[in-house]
Parts: sequence; structure tokens; C-alpha cells
Amino acid sequence: MSIFETILLAIIEGLTEFLPVSSTGHMIIASSFMGIAADPFVKTFTVAIQLGAILSVLVLYWKRFLQSVNFYVKLAIAFVPAAVFGFLLNNFIDSLLENVIVVAVTLVLGGVVFLFVDKWFARNETQGGEEVKPRSALFIGLFQVVAMIPGVSRSAATIIGGLTQGLTRRAAAEFSFFLAVPTMFAATGYKLYKLWKEGGSFTPDQTQMLLIGNVVAFVVAIVAIRGFIGFLARKGFALFGWYRIILGVALLIIHFFIFPLTIA
Repeated sequence: MSIFETILLAIIEGLTEFLPVSSTGHMIIASSFMGIAADPFVKTFTVAIQLGAILSVLVLYWKRFLQSVNFYVKLAIAFVPAAVFGFLLNNFIDSLLENVIVVAVTLVLGGVVFLFVDKWFARNETQGGEEVKPRSALFIGLFQVVAMIPGVSRSAATIIGGLTQGLTRRAAAEFSFFLAVPTMFAATGYKLYKLWKEGGSFTPDQTQMLLIGNVVAFVVAIVAIRGFIGFLARKGFALFGWYRIILGVALLIIHFFIFPLTIA
């Protein structure tokens, strides 16, 4: 993997991690077009640079993380379902990560849902709440489990989960950001632990790529989060829905009529 590919993947990670468009799907698509998706280091890299994105949330919302123990209790409740199912279904999830068709189809299906989300939850903007209760946190956590399917989008699933619990769009999006911290940290830590357990290590060049990738993802994610919150409050989800549909359909057309997209 070249420095250019490193920076490009990190930009994609920073832009898409907190948007409801599936960062995993975009990373799979981008690395497939680059012809590096099957490289074991690239697979580790795409997970490891999530640490940079995590740091952006901590920097932007540091006051929220110093609020109270109750804040962490709710994050823990929401995190548990993904932790349990992620551990039990790890091999199955990894197999899905190697299927571009799964990504394309889930992008389209999720896009269709987003075309109607604003209408379904229009009342939330005038009558919705800002506070996440423990019971709501659990339901949001269950929605996050669905996002283990590549292309669904962790952000999309948890935001919709928050909307079903009566939160405003802003409150649902912000809790999705907060929940990303333990979820992504655990996913990255587990991936690196597996690599270490199997005797793997990084070369100096790979270590440099990881450092560059995390820095770029951090900077881009800060910009993306700030822009997304403002856009979401004003415009809603429809544009993201159309984007997902167009991208998913384009992938299916390319795969079946131009050239097959393969990962492994």
C-alpha cells in the first residue's frame, strides 16, 4: 500500500465513519478498486485507523465525557449487545466483509429506508427528547447489532434506533457518536489482539502508514462531524438515502456488467 492509498483510505474513513453511509462499505469499495483489498495489512489498517476517528469524538465532546457516571452506564448498556453478538458471530461477519454484493445491496436497502425516515419521525423534532434513558440505550444497542452487516452503517442503525426511542435527530446522532467510542475501540483492540496472538507484527513502513492514517482520519472526522450535525438539523436524511441508492446500484452494475469486484 502506497502513501497515496494510505491517505485516501484515511480520508474516506474520516468522512464516512460518522455519516449514515457505511464507512466499512466505502473502505471495502475503495480498497477493491485500488486492488489492495485482499492484502491482510490493508484489512487491519482499515480497522486500526478508526482510533483516529474515535479521538475526534473525544476532542469535540470532551465535556460530555466528564459529565457523570450515569453517562458511562448508558454507554455500557448500549455497547453490550454488539460486544456479545460481535464475539459470537466474528467469523461470519468477517466472511461478509469479503462480499461486495452484500455491501451494495445493504447500501440500497438502507438508502430506501432513509427516504422515509424524516417523515416517519417528523414529530421527534417538535416533541422529541434530548436525554437517553437506560432502556432506550439498550434498544439503540440492539440496533447497532444490525450494523455488523457490511453496508448497513453503524451510524445509520444507531441514529434510527435513537429516533425510535423518541430522540431528536441531533440527540440521536450525538449518542451515536458517543457509542462509537467503546464500540470502535473494542473492534480495533480485538483486531490488533488477534494479529498479535497469531504472531503478526508491523514493519516500520506499515507503522508509519498507521500513524499517518490515524492522524488524517482524526482531522477529517472532526470536520465531518461538525458538518453532519448542522446538515442533519436543517435537511434530514433524504440526501444520504439517495446517495446510498445511487452508489449501491452503481456497484451492482459495475460488478455484473463491467468487471467483477472481488476482495479475497
